[in-house]
Amino acid sequence: MKHVVKALTLALAASLLMAATAFAAPVKIGLMCPLTGKWASEGQDMRNIVTLLADELNKAGGINGNKVELVVEDDGGDPRTAALAAQKLTTSGVIAAIGTYGSAVTEASQSIYDEAGVVQIATGSTAVRLTEKGLKRFLRTAPRDDEQGMVAAKLIKAKGYKAVALLHDNSSYAKGLADETKALLDKAGTKIVFYDALTPGERDYTAILTKLKAASPDIIFCTGYYPEVGMLLRQKMEMKWNVPMMGGDAANHADLVKISGKEAAKGYFFLSPPGPQDLDAPVAKSMLTAYKAKYNGVPGSVWSVLAGDAFNVIVEAVKSTGKADSGAIAEYLKTKLKNYPGFTGQISFNEKGDRVGDLYRVYEVNANGDFILQP
Repeated sequence: MKHVVKALTLALAASLLMAATAFAAPVKIGLMCPLTGKWASEGQDMRNIVTLLADELNKAGGINGNKVELVVEDDGGDPRTAALAAQKLTTSGVIAAIGTYGSAVTEASQSIYDEAGVVQIATGSTAVRLTEKGLKRFLRTAPRDDEQGMVAAKLIKAKGYKAVALLHDNSSYAKGLADETKALLDKAGTKIVFYDALTPGERDYTAILTKLKAASPDIIFCTGYYPEVGMLLRQKMEMKWNVPMMGGDAANHADLVKISGKEAAKGYFFLSPPGPQDLDAPVAKSMLTAYKAKYNGVPGSVWSVLAGDAFNVIVEAVKSTGKADSGAIAEYLKTKLKNYPGFTGQISFNEKGDRVGDLYRVYEVNANGDFILQP
């Protein structure tokens, strides 16, 4: 009888263990990114890297023996399209969604994921308020604008600029970064000689450049995205105005130089997490080798790599908890994941879902159009 009881006990324990760790196959992970629109190259890189990681994971047996299915939706870099993309993903059975690139685009999708109970990990969205809403299942692998603003203000002071022009595009990201920087510069007593917004997507910025020139700044800090920054650099050179110009991390894309031209971009500098070419972690080098072999190139910026980091921490959470469950994933990432070896460095999150640690570096564009990491 004792043997029977022991056997039943073992069988029950085994069944409970299976119930705790088993989940339906395949494990669906969503990716929301701009495959069309002005940020399409960012979105295509994001899709490429996450697809690469999913394929490699499945070849190795998946997550606890279950295959991963990647579900991709195009947000077009537009808040309205993002809302539709988020609705599609939340009804497709995904346990988590990666994305997206722009802060305003991410913000348009946040409540949809939250109400559906789906984890969302943003990758290029740095606006402060995204993690100040108390959303339990929202996280990001990108840093925050207030951190970037602090680094920007310190850099402006260190370089000795006395009269600063701040130019943004009224987006959540760019205005947020401009506001954070302005507050810190005001506090430090640095003179702000210009503060205004451009209209993104235009082809001619000579009017606002003329206003900027009349303000006589020592430095222009344009916090907008690379398409507009590239146009400003090119048209500033055409005006024969050689005032220094700096940018934030949204300028970190190879297409910047394609738009501006090498001559106009020379000397331009910006803040950003390390670019793909400067990632020195062994896992990053291995991933970039595989990426180049599959796609015959490298990612154009760090933001797609941050999408890869988001994919990997989702997988780590499912493996560690044994549950393909959004609630369990969010709790694990916010309370138990510590110093995960990501492509962009060690990854930990605080209770708000913000990534812990300083990621910002200074890059300068050389005569060849290369982004050179500064010491």
